[in-house]
Amino acid sequence: MTPEILLSVFWATLLGIIVGILPGLTATMGVALLTGLTFQWESTHAIVILISMYVGAIYGGSRTAILINIPGTPANAATCIDGYPLALQGKAGEAIGIATTSSFLGSTIALFFMAFFTPYLGQAALRFQSFEFFWLTLFGVLICGNLTAPEDPLKGWIAGFLGLFLAMVGMEAIQAYPRFAHGQVDLYGGISIIPALVGVYGMTEVVQTTVERHRRNPIMQVNRVLPRIKDVLDNWKNIIRSGLIGVFVGVIPGVGENIASFVSYDFARRASKTPEKFGKGSIEGLTAAETGDNACVGGAIIPVLVLAVPGSPPAAVLMAAMWLHGMRPGPLLVIEAPNYIYEVSAMFFLASVAMLILGLCLVRAFVKILRVPAGILMPIVLVLCAVGSFAINGRIFDILVMLIFGVIGYPLRKMKYPDAPLILGLILGEMLDENLRRGLILNEGSLTPFFTRPISIVLIIMILGTVFSRNRFVRQAVGRVKGSLFGLFHKPV
Repeated sequence: MTPEILLSVFWATLLGIIVGILPGLTATMGVALLTGLTFQWESTHAIVILISMYVGAIYGGSRTAILINIPGTPANAATCIDGYPLALQGKAGEAIGIATTSSFLGSTIALFFMAFFTPYLGQAALRFQSFEFFWLTLFGVLICGNLTAPEDPLKGWIAGFLGLFLAMVGMEAIQAYPRFAHGQVDLYGGISIIPALVGVYGMTEVVQTTVERHRRNPIMQVNRVLPRIKDVLDNWKNIIRSGLIGVFVGVIPGVGENIASFVSYDFARRASKTPEKFGKGSIEGLTAAETGDNACVGGAIIPVLVLAVPGSPPAAVLMAAMWLHGMRPGPLLVIEAPNYIYEVSAMFFLASVAMLILGLCLVRAFVKILRVPAGILMPIVLVLCAVGSFAINGRIFDILVMLIFGVIGYPLRKMKYPDAPLILGLILGEMLDENLRRGLILNEGSLTPFFTRPISIVLIIMILGTVFSRNRFVRQAVGRVKGSLFGLFHKPV
């Protein structure tokens, strides 16, 4: 390990954090840009830079999620749920410190699995086919709606299915038939996710702050950056559980960090002794979201190494970079380059350490963002939203999409329809559509495999449990049954 590589780890991780912070820029974009810049570099040096960018970008999005309620990347949407309320309570520094520590611990759990269990976890992911991916996508949208609207989950589900519907706009993937485009050529490629995300979170925040002029930025005093050891020890089960969930979700090809964070958050809320605090500034919720999405980074690299199947979009770009630099990810990697898995694990560890150091050292600098008056901050946010939306495809149309989603997002937020399910539905809609169509084609139009395969059955049971557990009529009926049974076995003497 040379000083040049260590220096590269730190600057690439810092650059990744900056990419994650800027709304509209994504980990995929950052890794792709650096792939072109490092094409002629030595293989090990180039790959460690790309991994550092990946780790830094997924973590960096938590900063804006906590400070201004705008997730820097889609993976950080769940972080907004409890991170921003903590900032409003004057605990911005503590929230970022907890997010940083949780991210590092999640990466550490992923590192352990990457180094010791890569071959076994990779084989488990092969069991998921089109049928399982369809149900997994639906489960992710329902969970997100459940979490973000706990008092009225129907609103969360409506927002999620609205996102799924909007994802159907454009050329469908199997036969390239245009849907809901109404002759608009710009819509043939579908609704771009980043402009929509920036519009729903960034533009909506600008509109809300402008309309509700009585709102003031809270005075943020950073009394403590490092989280208390007690907070970490009290959450050790939550951290381990969220880390394991993140790794498992990451191993499943094509799913990614956004689902990992919401699934981890859901399990944390269900296991919590104080679930009513979730969404109002819960340290447990913030810990789960950040542990899950960062553990997913390591998990997404695992199938790249052993199956040549990326677990997420940034991992797909990383795999392409490995091919460009002469490596051949896949089942034969263990035979052709048996030490490469451990080299990648070491790169991931260095990037995680750099993320921890930079994340904790820069907390106070980023908290100062909240001390900027809204009249100055919001125009800057609006410009960043426009630049981020335009940078994806270089189209003015994407800025228009961002503005439309911002205008739509404000009344939805006023009516207490959550933002996250809408965006998650838009992200996962293509995956749901493709796997439904592919499954039907493979089985000549038969729906039977969707309901008979073992993993599909498990996912269906989880979906039904999610829906019916939130129905008050079902809960009342279950309560009456429990009361009747309890009465049978405890009759008064």
